[in-house]
Amino acid sequence: MSGESGQTRIAARFRGFLPVAVDVETGGFNANTDALLEIAAVMIDMTPAGELRPGANFRYHVQPFHGSRIDPASLAVNGIDPHHPLRPAMPEKEALTQLFREIRKAVRDSGCTRAVLVGHNASFDLGFLNAAVARADIKRNPFHPFSSFDTATLGGVALGQTVLARAVTAAGLEWNSDSAHSAIYDAERTAALFCTICNRFRFMYEEALERAPALADAEQERESAGGD
Repeated sequence: MSGESGQTRIAARFRGFLPVAVDVETGGFNANTDALLEIAAVMIDMTPAGELRPGANFRYHVQPFHGSRIDPASLAVNGIDPHHPLRPAMPEKEALTQLFREIRKAVRDSGCTRAVLVGHNASFDLGFLNAAVARADIKRNPFHPFSSFDTATLGGVALGQTVLARAVTAAGLEWNSDSAHSAIYDAERTAALFCTICNRFRFMYEEALERAPALADAEQERESAGGD
């Protein structure tokens, strides 16, 4: 692997998946009825030395879909005014189309076959993403429909903390409470937490490759053949 770039090697690290940290801000907790108001994504890169790090980031303000529910309690937490005249919001389909275009390019450039969502309590973010994809009738979704990496789980295992702010702090990273609940800030902190934990567990991955190289080769062959 010494002659491979970091972005080529990341394809081997995660079975052909490219991790992308995602955070959504919403009008409630029900993905089918409550508005998606903001979505942000941070690419995960790999250095030539094999270390993971947060990469390019993208953020979109989203117009509430017709008939969507917006709970004032949710707006009190995320500080979003969905109807502010200066808010640069776009329809769900436009926002997702632009985001997915960037992610598909990153997937191609990294030699991966698909993106996989990294989220803090990832099922929440993935649920809202999938619901918006269905509403907008988007056919080319780069994300795996149900697989994800959950930093709440990783934080609990590695650091004993499942709350994002506490896990980030326990990992020795910076946390700014005033910036929390902004989709781009939370996505960036989630990406940094994911990279930090993965980098610290890198020795386990390398031991696994030595212990079962045939398994790793079989997985790569299966991915190349289009398996899942």
